[in-house]
Amino acid sequence: MRNLPFQVTPDFRERVWGRRDLRPFFSQTFEKPIGEAWFDCGRPILVKLLFTSERLSVQVHPDDAYAQKHHGSLGKTEAWYVLDSQPPGEVAVGFKEPLTREKLKASALNGEIEHLLNWRKVKPRDLIFTPAGAVHAIGAGVTICEIQENSDITYRLYDYGRPRELHLERGVEVSHLGPPESDPKPLQLSDGREELVACEHFRIERLRASRAVTIPAGSPHYLILIGTMGEVWCIPADNEPLTVSGGEWLLTYTSETPAEVRLS
Repeated sequence: MRNLPFQVTPDFRERVWGRRDLRPFFSQTFEKPIGEAWFDCGRPILVKLLFTSERLSVQVHPDDAYAQKHHGSLGKTEAWYVLDSQPPGEVAVGFKEPLTREKLKASALNGEIEHLLNWRKVKPRDLIFTPAGAVHAIGAGVTICEIQENSDITYRLYDYGRPRELHLERGVEVSHLGPPESDPKPLQLSDGREELVACEHFRIERLRASRAVTIPAGSPHYLILIGTMGEVWCIPADNEPLTVSGGEWLLTYTSETPAEVRLS
């Protein structure tokens, strides 16, 4: 018997930097600010939607080898797909100029790090790749689909004077110290289908169909299909077929070869 695809229920997480009104992605409003909606299939990939009203902490994640050694866990490479951006609508990845570990630690302590980061404006449909070791922060006014390794190991380097714990020793140790690599360029796979990023941890594709998107039966890959309005489907390997409406979708999975998808 083939495995049935299933729609994933979001797990809403309260965050002081979040928002109470998440429309148009979710119809309900919340008494307390929601910063994250987690879609966890219990697989190596975790999908989140992030809703920001102020700058998030400056942070970094370790790679798999470091995380396994110190935490018995996966590391965390991630990618951000921008769903909405309101002023100031910016993110930071990496630094404007190379710096030393001593300078990084000192700047995290005195707050200068905020100004050393490579901040950039973002707009809907931008894809920002954030590998393990890249120091990063997300600004106010953005809604992001974050696709990541299923790990929550985070080293906070700076938090704008808020009284939260910092993790300077390990954070500085794992940080890349220079400007970011260029964002990957979309690769056209077929009409209406683009590869946005492919790394050792996951692939992300953008699907644009006038009518329907179908995942045929019997895929050898475990797939996650993400609607850009907040709908997420998990599609197990050796699956029953799944057809959803047209429009724009993201497809993510761990494989070196493209999955089979039909666009109508």
